[in-house]
Amino acid sequence: MRILITGVHGFVGRAISAFLAPEHKIYGVDIVAPENPNVARTYSWQDLEADLASDSERIIPEVDAIIHLAAMVHDVKDAANEEVYYTVNTELTKKIYDWYLKFGAGRFIFFSTVKAAADSVEGVLTEDVVPHPVGAYGCSKLQAEAYILSHLPEAAMPFEAPATEDKRFVYILRPCMIHGSGNKGNLPLLYNIVRKGIPWPLGEYDNLRTFTSIENLLFVVKGLLDKDIASGIYNMGDDEPLSTNELVQMICASLGRRAHIWHLPKWLVSAVAGLGGVLHLPLNPERLRKLTENYISSNAKIKAALGVDRMPVSAREGMMHTFEAFRDDRGR
Repeated sequence: MRILITGVHGFVGRAISAFLAPEHKIYGVDIVAPENPNVARTYSWQDLEADLASDSERIIPEVDAIIHLAAMVHDVKDAANEEVYYTVNTELTKKIYDWYLKFGAGRFIFFSTVKAAADSVEGVLTEDVVPHPVGAYGCSKLQAEAYILSHLPEAAMPFEAPATEDKRFVYILRPCMIHGSGNKGNLPLLYNIVRKGIPWPLGEYDNLRTFTSIENLLFVVKGLLDKDIASGIYNMGDDEPLSTNELVQMICASLGRRAHIWHLPKWLVSAVAGLGGVLHLPLNPERLRKLTENYISSNAKIKAALGVDRMPVSAREGMMHTFEAFRDDRGR
């Protein structure tokens, strides 16, 4: 297959292109174009816009599938202007999807986020939840989803229907936090805190969160390319949720160290967080909520579609692979 990947030189794009390149020809759309042996050529967003505006020759060649990864992800420093999320997450999605509609491709895979469905979860998140995102990241992704759903090609309808030979396939994936070698965000921050020997003070909170290992993500992408899975919205994550305390213990295990987890009283932690909110310190009530809340997402629908009972890599195994990669990248 000829596959076009937006954001091809980002963390997930590099992993997918390296995984698919031995059997497929990979093209990219990105804001940078470094040398990458797995990518035949990287085009710019200006090239894509020129294709959309032209009625004659095209710049980007015909492809069989599009994987849209390019995004403004959650800014852990809260420094991004809200408008940037909509410019990147919503408007760029419209452009690549319009290109898909104009030139045709068998499959369109859009990486959205569980945050487009819900910022917080009670119980287990499934695909039939009525979306209620909070903040620019989730809202901009949901707007992108809405544009796709309101402009489905006739060959992809009815949406969620069983596949037929003449169908086109449109997939909206909602992964939980994706992790693996080279990723950025909250997980590397936690790793660096523990690596420096700083005790984890929130041991009294035994929260559970679903994560998505890069190995399981690649398994899903391959399945969507190889099989005629019904178009639809699919949550994506590992089979088992993990607690932050487990993550701290696994980081220490990857470093060959003993974990230092403090079980401070919750009232004391809440008081410190409250003071942090007043004094604008790193730990404030909102950050405490994010660090200690449950967020469990079901992957039952995508597993049923792929015809598997379990993902190929367990949550603990995938997370240990990530922490070992962090260790090798940074040194002990």
